[in-house]
Amino acid sequence: MENQRLFLLIAFTAVSFFGWQTWQADKLAASQPITAAATTADLASNDLPAASVASANTDGIPEHQARSQIEAATPSKHIIRVTTDTLDIQIDLNGGDVIHAALPGFTLNLESKDPVVLLQHGNAFTYLAQSGLTNLDSNSARPLFTANASQFSMAEGSNSLVVPLTYRDQNGLEVTKSFTFTRGKHSIKVDYEVENGSTAAVDMRLWARLRQSVVGGDEGSFFMPTFRGAAYSTADKRYEKLTFEQLGSDDRLKETTLGGWVAMLQHYFVSAWVPVAGDSNELFSNNNGSLGDVGYLGPIATIDAGSTATFNSTLYVGPKDQESLSALSPSLNLVVDYGILWFISQPLHWLLTMIHSLVGNWGVAIILITLAVKGALYKLTKTQYVSMAKMRLLQPKLAALKERYGDDRQKMSAAMMELYKKEKVNPLGGCLPILLQMPIFIALYWVLVESVELRQAPFALWIQDLSVKDPYFVLPLLMGASMFIMQKLSPTAVTDPMQQKMMQWMPVIFTAFFLMFPSGLVLYWLFSNLVSIGQQWMINRAIDKQGLKASV
Repeated sequence: MENQRLFLLIAFTAVSFFGWQTWQADKLAASQPITAAATTADLASNDLPAASVASANTDGIPEHQARSQIEAATPSKHIIRVTTDTLDIQIDLNGGDVIHAALPGFTLNLESKDPVVLLQHGNAFTYLAQSGLTNLDSNSARPLFTANASQFSMAEGSNSLVVPLTYRDQNGLEVTKSFTFTRGKHSIKVDYEVENGSTAAVDMRLWARLRQSVVGGDEGSFFMPTFRGAAYSTADKRYEKLTFEQLGSDDRLKETTLGGWVAMLQHYFVSAWVPVAGDSNELFSNNNGSLGDVGYLGPIATIDAGSTATFNSTLYVGPKDQESLSALSPSLNLVVDYGILWFISQPLHWLLTMIHSLVGNWGVAIILITLAVKGALYKLTKTQYVSMAKMRLLQPKLAALKERYGDDRQKMSAAMMELYKKEKVNPLGGCLPILLQMPIFIALYWVLVESVELRQAPFALWIQDLSVKDPYFVLPLLMGASMFIMQKLSPTAVTDPMQQKMMQWMPVIFTAFFLMFPSGLVLYWLFSNLVSIGQQWMINRAIDKQGLKASV
């Protein structure tokens, strides 16, 4: 197979892939109604999933409690603010939900000083992290907690901050909901301590969910297809994604598992609820048309009169940092989604990180990992070019066979196979090596797309953010020039005028695509081409010395 034809196939596949991604995003957006800000009625419209209700009934929770609607807290006057080195959040005391979370360490872009806001409740978009206890939350009201201050800040030199919220009902039930923040971390421990001062036993379950507007979030783009939606993990399924449409479908999430987690994903950032690993939890999802939910219900705890019980969970709100996520759950790092080639991408990400730790520049790290990968695949590359050269050497003999046998395809095929056997040429020799290389390059592509480390990471000169396009389009133009040089180093035996014209336009087509690609990706592709040019020149020289110059 000719190298140019393979490039044409790759180009067609890339165009088809990005086109399909865009069509899918547009189709999903069109299928969802565009609504204004969620009203109180909207926020209270979702029941707990049927599977959870059924199990709750069988475990003795009263029917009216099992069927209660857990109401999302609309912003009230009872809001406290908590600031740490990594988080700036707002908690509504009406329910104790996190209704706003900004990330001070991540600005919107290089020109802005405004932090990335992950959780929010505004007029156009809702994204909340809610939690509560059944038998404490009802369809008419959430518990109104109290706090001893309206603002909390992590003190200098302190490694943690505990924010306790308290509530006492008329029957003597006392609840303390504590948020524990740790310096340098985006995870928050959310713990309940319940003291039953009443005269009867009480059954309770911890519930937690992430609630987000179906439309209005970052959906990615044609040139940077990214996923926004939900994800979850169970003991049997380490990582599964759910679109907002799937959250409310007949196949919505209804899983019972030990441990597990639920999350809402977007490019570079994630929020997740991580329950206690040893608990039996019920995962659920819902979609009422304007808001999508994913959450879990913990096991039932019976609290006898005069007794106490604790309920524990962890909320993560921050970047897709694989080390931090893995510390919370062994599979939570999979929200950095490398697709089906994750088993190749993860070692490549590790190697990229190690190189960066040595050189201190992500652009240089990309160049060095490109050199490392191309060097490791050099033998395959050499096999590819040598095989192509031998195939071109046989072109006159193949043309003679075609002239001899005409349209008799059976005899022509037999004669060709005999010629290949006699000349010791493998007709697939030029195809198989590059097919073996493609998974590695695709895996590295996804590493560069998904790695939050590249966000706003500078390289040199005018490239100050490797996650956005080159502002002056220098890298894409250099990449197109490198493709043109590669074509000149690989003359083709293709004689069809249409194919020849298409191959001539390949550098132009790729350059047009890469104009909008993140500069980190273009840098990778450019240096991959430059290394290929160097390798091709060396291999061609070796072939010349072997007397195969006429074939090249």
